[in-house]
Amino acid sequence: MPSRLPPLGALRAFEAAARHLSFKSAAAELSVTPAAISQQIKTLEEDFGCRLFRRLTRALALTPEGERLAPSVIEAFARLTAAVADTRASTASGLLTVSVIASFATKWLIPRLARFREKHPEIDVRLSADERMANFVTDGVDIGLRYGLGGYDGLHEERIMTESVFPVCAPKLLEGGPLPRELSDLVRYPLLHDSHTDEVGDWERWLRLVGVDTAAIDLSRGSRFAQQDMLLQATIDGHGVALSRTHLVADDLRAGRLVRPFEAVVRANFAYYLVCRKESLELAKVLAFRDWIMSEVALEHDTSPEKLPVVGG
Repeated sequence: MPSRLPPLGALRAFEAAARHLSFKSAAAELSVTPAAISQQIKTLEEDFGCRLFRRLTRALALTPEGERLAPSVIEAFARLTAAVADTRASTASGLLTVSVIASFATKWLIPRLARFREKHPEIDVRLSADERMANFVTDGVDIGLRYGLGGYDGLHEERIMTESVFPVCAPKLLEGGPLPRELSDLVRYPLLHDSHTDEVGDWERWLRLVGVDTAAIDLSRGSRFAQQDMLLQATIDGHGVALSRTHLVADDLRAGRLVRPFEAVVRANFAYYLVCRKESLELAKVLAFRDWIMSEVALEHDTSPEKLPVVGG
């Protein structure tokens, strides 16, 4: 049977007192009182059944038993301190793997990552753009950014942004003709489609929700794209009108690469969530990224649909 260890607190007090040969200095290092150090040493001496220190006038010396014990205890705490420091350093810096859908990475996250690097140069971010749900253990993922309904069992989740869906197009698509006034004017333009859309992101459902009769609009026509970033690039290039989400197009709308031809908006049931293992919240690098992304979201005060201008209407 292994020998029973004495209380760790008592060993820690002994280690500090043995190095300093002073209860007062040990107490200052451990942020306790000299009386507390003395009591811990007394507990240790009772556990060993021998004296470890000789209390001299204005001095402290180790007994032979204390001299035998001190080197090993001091070395053990030095190794433990180094291991803790290495572990804290590895969790506060190094590689942070973020699983994120490609469209959100391309249109929202990557344009803002420079600010994270400026604030945390010790952390290297690796983006894993995969449409499937990441396995936080086998895939080595630290944080996931997901667009969905929430309810990620067994994981910590925070809803970070809600979304709205509305039509967008390139300014040049509207040149040479009257500006669109009604949604029925969509018949004049090619429609672009997201083949893997959310619950309100396809044209038929969206038009039905805003009360438009789709009988006059041929929704079977138009190019289809597997990802929103591909869809939006085609839209910017002037290929047609697309449905997209507020946070994916806000930067393009501000820059004039896209415009809103209609005022109609549908609030999405889906939202963006930050997801991670509950124990990962103890890692400094995870907390750093979580706090940073929350600060970025707080800056998005001008991305509500009502604050994004409409060229027609």
